[in-house]
Amino acid sequence: MSELERLRADHAGAVLAFELANRAYFAASISDRGDDFFDEFPDRYNARLAEQEAGICAFYVLVAEDGSVLGRFNLIDIEDRTANLGYRVAEHVAGRGVATVTVRELCRLALARYGLRALRAAAAHRNAASRAVLTKVGFVPVGPADPVHLGGEPGTWYQYDLTLPRDTGTL
Repeated sequence: MSELERLRADHAGAVLAFELANRAYFAASISDRGDDFFDEFPDRYNARLAEQEAGICAFYVLVAEDGSVLGRFNLIDIEDRTANLGYRVAEHVAGRGVATVTVRELCRLALARYGLRALRAAAAHRNAASRAVLTKVGFVPVGPADPVHLGGEPGTWYQYDLTLPRDTGTL
């Protein structure tokens, strides 16, 4: 059984292990974070915790029973009751519905805990899995994403109106 947990300082080691173990897998569908990300990981991680504490972002990790991280799910740039959604899941759980179920859970949290009204997410054209997750959850394409938002990749912005009534099977 896995659990979605708000990012804490004690997750740092498991998050780094997750990022390192899945680096090549992620780079196949999204731009690589680069060596600087890993070299500066402690400072970057602490900056994320500070952003979360300030209410700018909300970071979550999907944690397995053994304490390993199965995925990262983030609400970024929370402002005017909207936020951008970002997520990634480990290669060994990809294709099993983990991302879809967890994004749905984060959508519920976005409305209930943070009072958000809408989420946006950018997905690269070559990232078919991410686009499929967004569509399954109920995000709709709203226009092209500037490659600057996707590490130089062309893509599409998707939006999800959290206030629309949903039947229980959709959200």
